[in-house]
Amino acid sequence: MIFKWLKGPEYLMKKILLLTTGGTIASEPTKEGLAPGMDGNEFAAYLSGLSVNHQIQIKNLYQLDSSNIQPEEWQGMARAVADEFQQYDGIVMTHGTDTMAYTASMLSFMLQNLPVPVVLTGSQLPIRHPLSDGFENLRCAFAMASSGRAGVFVAFDRKIMLGTRAVKVRTTGFDAFESVNCPYAAVVDSAGLNLNEAVLPKPSGNFQLIDNLCDNVILIKLTPGLNPEIFDMLLKMRYRGIVIEAFGAGGLNFIRRDLISKLHQIVQAGITVVVCSQCLYERSDFTIYQAGQKALESGVLQAYDMTTEAAVTKLMWALGQTDRPEEIRQIFSTCYAGEVSLT
Repeated sequence: MIFKWLKGPEYLMKKILLLTTGGTIASEPTKEGLAPGMDGNEFAAYLSGLSVNHQIQIKNLYQLDSSNIQPEEWQGMARAVADEFQQYDGIVMTHGTDTMAYTASMLSFMLQNLPVPVVLTGSQLPIRHPLSDGFENLRCAFAMASSGRAGVFVAFDRKIMLGTRAVKVRTTGFDAFESVNCPYAAVVDSAGLNLNEAVLPKPSGNFQLIDNLCDNVILIKLTPGLNPEIFDMLLKMRYRGIVIEAFGAGGLNFIRRDLISKLHQIVQAGITVVVCSQCLYERSDFTIYQAGQKALESGVLQAYDMTTEAAVTKLMWALGQTDRPEEIRQIFSTCYAGEVSLT
């Protein structure tokens, strides 16, 4: 990997917008457990070290546990970035860790050809806690936001990941996120912020905010013996998209409980079905096994090496733009933000 070290005036005193949305980093103890309690202005007391090298403006968007971040909040975040980015060199967004990967993926699709860095970060301990990891995560996020490298990123534990590749893999460890099926966009070590230019997005046109989405999408993890009739219920509930985490490289049962025939019926009824792997690493390939080839014949779409979070949000985003199967297939055949390796 080829890295570049950004240092000195190249990234000093950049103008950075801090958008706060709640999460653990902003939480305080209550009788019912930790809950977001700090607003954006209260963060100012914890940014004195960062303000030496950055001009910081703070805007409070939400005070939510990230379990309560939903499609409406994604649209609000994307619109806030679209309204503000021209006034800043970069944007940092604090966010709860539990759904950060979903938010980062969705923003990557909504903010097409974004010309500045937008960096999501948070912490495993509240920033008021004396041992919080929030300080270090913020420092790394601000460094990336000052880098001039466009795109949506997640900064955590001295690692910078593409927004479409970050996955939360630990519940309590400070190294909570990993970049799945993609090298880090940057790492922070004794040499500073080391960028991997081969991973960084390359804007190819004018910025576009494309924030329409469809929230009638469901994720199902395949288990041995799953009753295919569950998909009839989803059809009655008027779901428009289904993401299935299949076995291995793309296995789906078709003996006794014929899931593949049922999926064919669902696709014919107008529901888009995307299939990814339950395995965290490497790609699905439906051409290897009989079950996979039968699935392709039924009309499902492959997610290849996409994360589950990226597959779900990309399907929601695609269905927000069109209900035409051929156009949705074209969207899934296009890499927009480093989310998939198509070769």
